[in-house]
Amino acid sequence: MSDTPYIFDIDGVQSFQQLVIDNSFQKPVLVDFWAEWCAPCKALMPLLAKITEEYQGELLLAKVNCDVEQDIVASFGVRSLPTVVLFKDGQPVDGFAGAQPESAIRAMLEPHVQMPAAPQADLLQAAQALYAQGRFGEAESQLKTLLGEDNGNAEALILYARCLAERGELGEAETVLGAVTGEEHKQALAGARAQLTFLRQAGELPDSATLKSRLAQDPNDDEALYQLAIQQLARGQHEAALDGLLKLFVRNRNYADGQPHKTLLQVFELLGNAHPLVTSYRRRLYQAIY
Repeated sequence: MSDTPYIFDIDGVQSFQQLVIDNSFQKPVLVDFWAEWCAPCKALMPLLAKITEEYQGELLLAKVNCDVEQDIVASFGVRSLPTVVLFKDGQPVDGFAGAQPESAIRAMLEPHVQMPAAPQADLLQAAQALYAQGRFGEAESQLKTLLGEDNGNAEALILYARCLAERGELGEAETVLGAVTGEEHKQALAGARAQLTFLRQAGELPDSATLKSRLAQDPNDDEALYQLAIQQLARGQHEAALDGLLKLFVRNRNYADGQPHKTLLQVFELLGNAHPLVTSYRRRLYQAIY
């Protein structure tokens, strides 16, 4: 048995009925079909446990040992291990077979399970962590809860705008940023606006594969190098973009009326002064200038 009340072992058909089917009318229940001999099962189990714990009782995890509970396995037609099935309101509603990355598991759960409410500071911190991990939908959900309680929270508004921008809602993101006031948020606001600029520009440029092909044919193609950096910035590939922009600045600092330098400064605003890439590339830019 598990040390947590949110995770439990199934012991027979009646246990499955009570702990999975009946419980699923109250909270979603994730059922992990596993076996002792299955190495991927053992790798997946602690990941499922970690995710379940994070939901703090909003999600339950039931473990079915397929070597022991063969009647249950047969009734659900489980053919490969691991198999994971999500039950809600007495019915299987989603799932997967085989080992999956954490991001895929969270994406599967997101439409069905709500993260528990948390204090505002915790919500913002959680949203910031989710955004940093590229889990923009989950971050946006946390921020909506926070902003529902305090719609003037500037940090939350700026991060919410960034989440909107990541899923292409650039106009709505601009509107949200327009609601941010206060001189103390000037740098964060500038960074968010820089992100919108890069995303808009990228939508009007050739794709990365085309630009890389051009550079392979002509490494001195300044336009392709600059446009590739914009595409990389739009996709969060900051180091690659900074490298290309600095290379272009050194080679042709007057390209497009000094755009390499201007764009480097925009990226510094986007990432913030404390970011290690900003520290490194600001120093390298200074050395290139002087």
